[in-house]
Amino acid sequence: EVQLVESGGGLVQAGESLSLSCAASGFNISHYAIGWFRQAPGKEREAVSCISTTNGKAYYVDSVKGRFTISSDNAKKTVYLQMNSLKPEDTAVYYCAAGRDIGALFGYGLGDVWGQGTQVTVSS
Repeated sequence: EVQLVESGGGLVQAGESLSLSCAASGFNISHYAIGWFRQAPGKEREAVSCISTTNGKAYYVDSVKGRFTISSDNAKKTVYLQMNSLKPEDTAVYYCAAGRDIGALFGYGLGDVWGQGTQVTVSS
């Protein structure tokens, strides 16, 4: 079965860190771009970061630049999102997705496979 499973969410205080993991099964992530997206209550889903598992090129939304780092381990079929200096406005459900084209994935959210999400809550 082709699927992505997120883990690592939780409740933290502002300024603390969390590391999210996105584990793939049923397909080889080295042929895909993998992205992290988030959706807060009452807001639209937004792209947070995407990475090409082929060349490691990464993209970030401006609001997380310098605080979040995306990385991939193709052998483990896992993509990580290290989130530092968390802010209350980072509170959301975080999803990972896989897509063939990193531009389409990051710019338009066009993913072929989506995970079910993990909750991140940052208290002030």
